[in-house]
Amino acid sequence: MPNELNNILTLEADASIETQQSKEELAWHEITNAYRTRRILTGILGGIERLEGGATIAIIYYKNFRVVIPVSEMMLNLSVDENHNYGDLSLRQNKVLNTMLGAEIDFIIKGLDARARSIAASRKDAMYKKRQIFYLDKDASGKPKVYEDRIVQARVVAVAEKVVRVELFGVETSIPARDLSFDWLGDAKERFHVGEQILVRVLSVDAQDTDHITVRADVKSVEGNTSLANMQLCKVQGKYAGTVEDIHKGTVFVRLTIGVNAIAHSCYDNRTIGKKDMVSFVVTHIDTERNVAVGIITRIIKQNI
Repeated sequence: MPNELNNILTLEADASIETQQSKEELAWHEITNAYRTRRILTGILGGIERLEGGATIAIIYYKNFRVVIPVSEMMLNLSVDENHNYGDLSLRQNKVLNTMLGAEIDFIIKGLDARARSIAASRKDAMYKKRQIFYLDKDASGKPKVYEDRIVQARVVAVAEKVVRVELFGVETSIPARDLSFDWLGDAKERFHVGEQILVRVLSVDAQDTDHITVRADVKSVEGNTSLANMQLCKVQGKYAGTVEDIHKGTVFVRLTIGVNAIAHSCYDNRTIGKKDMVSFVVTHIDTERNVAVGIITRIIKQNI
């Protein structure tokens, strides 16, 4: 078989064709080198499995190879105390892993079985290594690579309605909805998704050692506030279409189609208003301090049913 593969006649002279077998051999060679050098590799969290003994493992896929990471090596950082027994912790770990499916995961290979082509790895080791490099090691100017007010690339590892969790070079941090956008944002899942890379601004860093690093970051200061300029288009007594982004304690938060945030405390339509309804909004006042239009919803143009 190897002789036949080496003797393939290609359309271009002296060209070579990579077969699936040769690709796998090349990838395995890379993996064995990474194992020897403890190089950080990156794969996709593609599965969660429960072993017969009850232990949970995360399955990472790297170039078609299956990499197994025990949940204890995923660095989920869930608190354990007298209020949380093992059963509670296990459920919470599975819940967190479920939200992370599809995320990019760094790992360092801990063990290989060449015959079975099986790989065991640790995300925790990779995160500790990146923490040392990006937060604790200093460059010639005496600064670490990640510092306050720097714009950096982050990986989205989990998304909920009101919060996005990102990983910044070995450190995970949660960014609440208010720091994701200057626009009203009713559901972060409509704008962000697990597995994507986004730009964030580092608001603060507290790095004592590899075990104790906390980072605060936001997205909105990177994107900028377009509502400030758009507010010039908004006129008192003007009527505009908009989309209901959220409803909280009787206050309706609307994003007007002209690119302005608006709030309403009353709705003249007899129907019950809901999130994502398209509405007609009349501006009664412009709050320049909060940069929002205040007004009344005169009717529901289209309900989001």
